[in-house]
Amino acid sequence: MTIHGLSTPALIADVNILKANAEAMRRILENSTLKLRPHYKSHKCAALAAWQVKHGAIGMTCAKLSEAEDLCDAGIDDILIANQITDPAKIRRLADLAGNCRLTICIDDAENIDRLSAAASASGTVVHCLVEYEIGMERCGVTTKDKVLALAKRIAASPHLVFDGIQAYAGHVSHIEDAETRRHMTEENSVKIRTLLSYLARNGVEVHTVSGGSTGTAGIKATEGLYTELQAGIYLFMDAVYRKLSLPFANSLFLLTTIVSRREGLTVVDAGVKTCETDQGMPVPVKGTTEEIASSEEHFQLHGYTGDEIVGEKLLMIPAHCCTTVNLHDKIYLVDGEKVIYRLNVTGRGIGR
Repeated sequence: MTIHGLSTPALIADVNILKANAEAMRRILENSTLKLRPHYKSHKCAALAAWQVKHGAIGMTCAKLSEAEDLCDAGIDDILIANQITDPAKIRRLADLAGNCRLTICIDDAENIDRLSAAASASGTVVHCLVEYEIGMERCGVTTKDKVLALAKRIAASPHLVFDGIQAYAGHVSHIEDAETRRHMTEENSVKIRTLLSYLARNGVEVHTVSGGSTGTAGIKATEGLYTELQAGIYLFMDAVYRKLSLPFANSLFLLTTIVSRREGLTVVDAGVKTCETDQGMPVPVKGTTEEIASSEEHFQLHGYTGDEIVGEKLLMIPAHCCTTVNLHDKIYLVDGEKVIYRLNVTGRGIGR
C-alpha cells in the first residue's frame, strides 16, 4: 500500500530519514563520553525504544511512571523517570517496578526520599536516584548546593536507595534559534554544574551521573565533557519548531491530510487540533507556502497556500511539536518514499499517570 491508500489524518514517518537522524546523533556522540538515553515522550512507541537501545542507547528516559511501566513491559531494562513521583500509590507501584528493571527517579524533597525508601524496603527492591538541580527551567529541582548535598547524603543513607548523581535539565535553552546564544547559555549552566560537582566532591559525595540535555544542545554537550547522559528525544522525528535551529537532523515525521475544500485564497484539510497539537505553533505544509494558517477542531485553514493539490488529494504537513502530536495518535506508519512498510503502535499514547 502507498500513503495514498491511508485514511487521513494519519501520522507517517520516513524510515530512511529516521535512520539518517539516528546516524547523525551517533556521529555527534561517538568521540565523547556522553551516552544517549533518549526521551520516550517524543515517539511513545515501545518498538522504537527497543530499536534505539539495540542501536546504542544505554536505556530510555520517560516522563511518567506509566510510561516506565510500558517500557519495562516491552523489555527495556534501564529506565529513568525524569520527574518526581510523590503520590503514595504511585510510589508503591514504582517500588514494585524496580524489581523488573534498573529504575532511576528524580528527587527534590527529603520526605519523598523517606517514602521511596520505605516502599522499596517493603518491596525488597532497589531504586536509583538523581537529585534534580534547577538551572533555569523554573520547574522542579532544588536551587542551592547545600540542598543538593543534603538530599544526596539522605539518599545514600536510606535503605534500598542508591544515589547516582544529578539531573540538570535546561529545556528553556533547547529551542533558542541563535546558535551562539544557545551555546553561551548552555556554557553558563555548565559552570553552575561544575561548581556544584566540585562542592559535592569536597564534601565526600561521589557523582557518577549527570543527566539532561536535549536535541537542541546535543552538539554542545558532546564537546564539553560534563554530562554523562543525553535525554534527547525529538532528534529522530524533528518538528517545525526544531527545524528553525539548523541542526544536523531532518524532518522524518509528517501529518498526512486530505484537502476537503479549496477556493481562491483558502485551502482546507481534514486535520485540526484534535490530530495535530498547536501548543508550539501551527503545522507547516511540506510543499508550497502559506500566508497564514488557522485551526479548528477538525480543520486547518491554509490562507494563501501556493501548492497545486486539488480537492481529494493528499497534503503533507510538518507538526510544530512532534511530542504532543504523537500523543494524539494510536499509530504511526513507517514509509519508504510513498510505500507503507510498517505500522508502529503508539503504546504510550495518553499515558499521563
